[in-house]
Formats: sequence, structure tokens, C-alpha cells
Amino acid sequence: MASTLDQLCINTIRTLSIDGVQKAKSGHPGMPMGMAPTAYMLWTKHLNYNPANMHWHNRDRFVLSGGHGSMLLYSLLYLTGYDLPLEELMKFRQLGSKTPGHPEYRHTDGVEVTTGPLGQGFANGVGMAIAQKYLAARYNKPGFKIVDYTIYATLGDGDLMEGITGEAASLAGHLKLNNLIYFYDDNHISIDGPTELSFTEDRGKRFEAYGWHVLKVKDGNDLKAIDKAIRLAKKETGRPSIIMVRTHIGYGSPNKHDTAEAHGSPLGEEEVKLTKKAYGWDPEKQFYVPEKALKQFRKSIEVGKKKEAKWNTKFAEYKKKYPELATELESIRSGNFGEEWKKALPKFTEAMATRDASGKVLTAIAPHLPSMIGGSADLTPSNNTCVKNMGDFQAKSYGNRYMRYGVREHAMGAIMNGMAVTDGIIPYGGTFFVFSDYMRPAIRLACIMGIRPIYVFTHDSIGVGEDGPTHEPVEQLAALRCIPNMTSIRPADANETVAAWKFALEYKNGPVALLLTRQKLPTLDRAKYSSAENLVKGAYILIENSSTPDLILIGTGSEVPLALGAYDQLIKEGKKVRVVSMPSWELFERQSKEYRNSVLPTNVKKRIAIEALVPMGWEKYVGDSGKIIGMNSFGTSAPVDAIFKHFGFTIENVIAKAKEILS
Repeated sequence: MASTLDQLCINTIRTLSIDGVQKAKSGHPGMPMGMAPTAYMLWTKHLNYNPANMHWHNRDRFVLSGGHGSMLLYSLLYLTGYDLPLEELMKFRQLGSKTPGHPEYRHTDGVEVTTGPLGQGFANGVGMAIAQKYLAARYNKPGFKIVDYTIYATLGDGDLMEGITGEAASLAGHLKLNNLIYFYDDNHISIDGPTELSFTEDRGKRFEAYGWHVLKVKDGNDLKAIDKAIRLAKKETGRPSIIMVRTHIGYGSPNKHDTAEAHGSPLGEEEVKLTKKAYGWDPEKQFYVPEKALKQFRKSIEVGKKKEAKWNTKFAEYKKKYPELATELESIRSGNFGEEWKKALPKFTEAMATRDASGKVLTAIAPHLPSMIGGSADLTPSNNTCVKNMGDFQAKSYGNRYMRYGVREHAMGAIMNGMAVTDGIIPYGGTFFVFSDYMRPAIRLACIMGIRPIYVFTHDSIGVGEDGPTHEPVEQLAALRCIPNMTSIRPADANETVAAWKFALEYKNGPVALLLTRQKLPTLDRAKYSSAENLVKGAYILIENSSTPDLILIGTGSEVPLALGAYDQLIKEGKKVRVVSMPSWELFERQSKEYRNSVLPTNVKKRIAIEALVPMGWEKYVGDSGKIIGMNSFGTSAPVDAIFKHFGFTIENVIAKAKEILS
């Protein structure tokens, strides 16, 4: 049985949650009501954190995977003393508040990652755990557990139904990530009704099969049982843990307890009053926080300060004994990766596929970037993402840096997000560009959060060739370009690929996708053409025979050589032509209007864009008088040269279109 004070604190969480939802007239009250006892035990008895400094390096991480239950987290953050005033709880889901409908990273103090789309938080936690294991393996020394924290998460039936969870859970079990402790809100209810309608598998046995430590709490209000389960999970040395807590959605509501109605709708004013009466609360008081309860929760402030101070003392000792490691850790956490990796960037002269150039860049820079963790979704030899001597990150080798994700693209994307919110870690992951579709939800969340995973998407167009239309991306780049805060780069040759990697590693405001060819491309002679370093501008004049051209040819990636071949012929015929390499629309749009007009002058209406992908969006750059040589269908199976000729990606076709437009 809970003590009187414990019960008061638990009911404070519950009533704040239902009041926030009721005042907003939208939200999800049921989950916070059922999970309040578990959250209370975790946040007051086990979780290591400092409300005065949410960035304390050695804090435990808490992920609300079922982000719809955000009022549970907001209530805890306010009560334990984070920078989230009670007034913000009263503005739940309102414009400009710090309490949006789902938790948002960097928006609300104490929120570790943006969650909402189910299953994402589950996989993010796996990424956080991988990052922790790597940092601990690299920096911890005997007597100095400088990196020693646990990742906790709450999740519900919806999280477990999502396919991404199976992918991430399987990998976590394989890697024996015992620094993961997840709480499954086993309330038997989803939006549609009882989970028996669609979800009858034995979830415990499923996770045992994944290699997880499965614990069960039969009564979600039994604090002793919850405490015991957490303690057992913390002692586990070889498996991630999932604690299945049998809860009741909408607990305490006389009419909505254990009903789907309590999941995603306010209880209603009368039901709120009845529920408060059931808790022994004054039904007329809103956002009421008993002084005794607040005092109990606010102990977390002093406890947290002492824990961080103790760690700071230990780190000072560590710094004296291991100054180089301590300096390195401080540097990468601050985002300072030094200059050596830049000095190591290669320069190319020979022809090669841009995926090959990318692999050579990684080989050159990885030794100088110890916090870079890379991987591939079972396409390592094709993506060229593995660097010699990085070593495979495995259960017995957490100090290695290469991730074998297996065929788990969606989980890879979300796991990379979990790594990316760990200060200093630079995650990159590879797959065929066409399979970016599997990663899209995780990519979108990375863009929302403004974090910096790097995607190595190879086999970037119909140039894939013989594998045919299932593996030839045509619409994927248009799909990336329409995501706010996404930066996609399609380099034209090996040296633009170098510049693309340099940009991706220095950019801190969002994810970057590198779109790389399978087929070999000529490496441009930069004595003849403009410097590849101009890539950072998104588009630049590669070559021209007149500063007042009659025609502008715009190419990206593997189609730039077609533009250059057409240029050579057209200028022989006396035409005034400019060739523009445009590897990134997003980077180009970030330039000044003056620069953009200097590359694509408004008075030059005759333009041709060449890209072996869908033409959608190119209208902005070619205008009404221009032409687009693009893909208006899926590809086909054939050798690359035959495919390009079949679909009109030839120098001859570019010249023909140019003459049409110039006539």
C-alpha cells in the first residue's frame, strides 16, 4: 500500500494531468492517470537527474515514447523543479506554450527527445543506449565511471504494435543493452477499444525471444512491486529490461475507468469532478498542488545538485589522471571536433562513383573523429560505409564504432536520432536511396528536432540499372526536398562529395542526406571548372562562355556531365551557354537573393534542368520558358547506359532540347 504522502503525490500527478487536458479541451488523460504510480516511483526513487541542469552529462534519460501522454511528463517536470512553471501547464496545447500536445526536444526544459509517432521513442532510447555504451567503453577507467547512466522509457500498446519497435527491440536484445529499462503501460485499451480486437500475442514471450529481461507488475498501483521490479532491472547485467505494468487507463474515473474514451478525449467537467472526489480531492479546485506533495517532489532539486556535484568532483579527479581523454570528451560534447579531420580530406582526380568517393572520405576522416558512429542497414559493401579499424559495435565490443543494423531501415533512422541527441555523437547510416521511404518518419522527426544525423543514400537514381524499378528511386528526392529543415545534397563528382561531407559534419541545424551514385562518374578538372567547394552554396556556375548567356543548363549529380557535354558542342556552334551545378536546392535557397540572381539571372529565361528523377519542383528554377529533362515514370531493368539512353538522358537529347528552346 502507498503511504498517505505517496498517494497524495500520485494523485497530484493525476489531477494536474486531467486538469491540463480538460482546460485545453483536448489531449490524452487516461495514460497519465494509470501510469502515475510508476512515474512517481521512478522520478522520486530511482531516476538520476538535476532539475537545475537538464544538460548534466551523467543524468539518466527518460523518454515518453507514447508522447500523447505528455501531461504526465509536464506534471513531473513542473513538480520536480524544472524550468516549467505551473502557468505553462495551464496553457497545455496552446499557441506559444512550453507544453505542446506532444513533447518537443529543445522546446521544453527536461524533454530528451521529440515523441508522438508511436514506436519512435522506443527506438530513440536504443540509440541513446548505444551512445552511452560507446562513451562508457571509450572514457571510463578503473575507479572512474564517468559515463554511467541508464535510459528509461514508458511505452504503451500502440508502441508495441508498431513495426519499428520489433526492429529496435530485436537489435537491442542482440546487443545486450542492459542500460535500457522500459515500462510497458499494459492497460489493455487502445483508441479503437480493447486491445483484444487486434493485439492478442503474448508480449512477454515476444520480448523474451528478443533477448530481453521481462518483469511483470500485476498491479500498477503497488508501489513496492514497482520498486522491486526497477531494482531487479537495474541489477541485470546482460539484457535490456521491460517491466510490464498492469495498469488501468483513466484510473479513478467512475465512468471512464478502463474505457477507450479515456484515451484521447477530456473526461468532461462533471467526470473530472467525480474523479477528483474519488481521489479525495476538492472537486472545485483546478491545478491544485498540495504543499506537502510539492515539498516531496522538490527534494529532487537538492538531491540532483548533490549528485551532479559528486560527479563533477569525480570528473575533476579523472581529468587530472586522464587529461587527454577528459579534454577529448569535453571537446566533443561542446561540438568541437578539431581541425585534423579537415586536413585529412582527400582530393580526387580519377573517375569514380560518388559512393566510392564517400567511402574514401570516411576512411580519411574517421580516425580523427572518435565520436563518429556509422553503420548500414545490411548494405555495407554497397554503401561503402565501413571504415577499416572502426570495428563492429557488438555486445562484447562496445568501444567499436561500426553498427550492423541488419535489414532494419526504420529502426536505423530512429536509433540514429537517439544517438544524435547525445552530446558529441555524430551518427551516419547508409542504405539504398529508394529505401529512405522506410525511414521517412524518423527523418521527419530529425528535421523537427533540428538534430544532425547524416544519411548516406547510395544508388541514387535510375542509374541503379539492372535491379529495375523497385530499386531505382525516382520520387524520393522530391519527397526529401519537401520536408522543412532537411538538407539533401546530390554531388556531381568525387570532389563535390568531399565538399558535401565537410558541410554535413560542420552543419548543426538539421539532418543532411548525401545522395550518391552507384555508377562511375568523371571527376571534373577544377582547373577548367569552378571549385567544388562552391557546393556549400547549393548551386554555382561551373563554366560559361559568356557572362550574359542565352541558355542556362542546370544539372545535379550524375546529370552534370551531360550538361557539360552539351555545353562543349553548343559553344562550338556559337551559342552563349552557362552550366550550373545544383547539388542542393536547400543550400541554394539559403543564399542571398543577390547571389541566387547571379547564378540564375531573372532575365535569362531559357533554361534546361537535367535530373534523372521526377521533375516536380524544377518549375521554380526553369520558369515557363524552360524545359525539364526528368523521369515521368518508374525506371526499368537494364544496364545503366541503356537505361539513360532509353529515358533521354544523353548529351544528344540535351542538345536537341537546347536547340528547341533557342530557336
